[in-house]
Amino acid sequence: MREQAMRTDTPLAHPGLPGYTAPMKDGIETRLYVDAPLAAGGVVALGQDQAHYLKNVLRLGPGEGVALFNGRDGEWRAEIAAVAKKSADLAVIEQTRPQRAEPDVWLAFAPIKRARIDFTAQKATELGASVLWPVMTRHTMVDRVNTERLRANAVEAAEQSDRLTVPDVREPAKLEALIEAWPADRALILADETGGPPIAEALSMHRERPMTRAGFLIGPEGGFAEPELDRLRKLPFVTRVSLGERLLRADTAALAVLAIWQALVGDWTARHD
Repeated sequence: MREQAMRTDTPLAHPGLPGYTAPMKDGIETRLYVDAPLAAGGVVALGQDQAHYLKNVLRLGPGEGVALFNGRDGEWRAEIAAVAKKSADLAVIEQTRPQRAEPDVWLAFAPIKRARIDFTAQKATELGASVLWPVMTRHTMVDRVNTERLRANAVEAAEQSDRLTVPDVREPAKLEALIEAWPADRALILADETGGPPIAEALSMHRERPMTRAGFLIGPEGGFAEPELDRLRKLPFVTRVSLGERLLRADTAALAVLAIWQALVGDWTARHD
């Protein structure tokens, strides 16, 4: 279930302010992620949390427009057909954007304290991560991860950032389990605090043959243990990279690698006229 308290109480409608979403077709500002199929003439039934958000937070009622997406069918314009105390029905009108391919880049990261892990989930979603995967290492200082809360953050960030998908939020795994489960045909880019080629140099090598299946591994605040680094360096699908001489916080490193990847080989390389 999504955590309604994580939404702002008042929708922001000023460009440049946090949480602003540019109006889509017909001036619709509200976007909602739903699980239901989307097609013209269909009706989407919302649960209590989303109905409360439309009715009591946004003060929307029957006849007003909402944009819907489910990660499969593109984005659709819908109208509120009915709002009850614990539910709402939306009539699906027309598709406004078709589903399109998005970057396939994963983020595996050692979890950090609550506020920072929420921030990481939100910003990684905005930066296009397709998978968010907490990984437990020897020096990880957090022993429990609320994946439902992480997913709620990812959903809200996808709604606000005009994404057509929501990242897959996976259950935490120990580093050894992550290594065993990692697909052999997906590059694992290790942010190695002990050194390595500069990340831009390593990624630039893939401009001719784009690294279309990749993932980043970010260590804990205390860094990886030496045996962990030894194991990772020996794996054929692992590429070590350096993020420079400055020591970055774990959440800063996670966002930095995604931004650099997008700029060099991801969807920031495409023109959007």
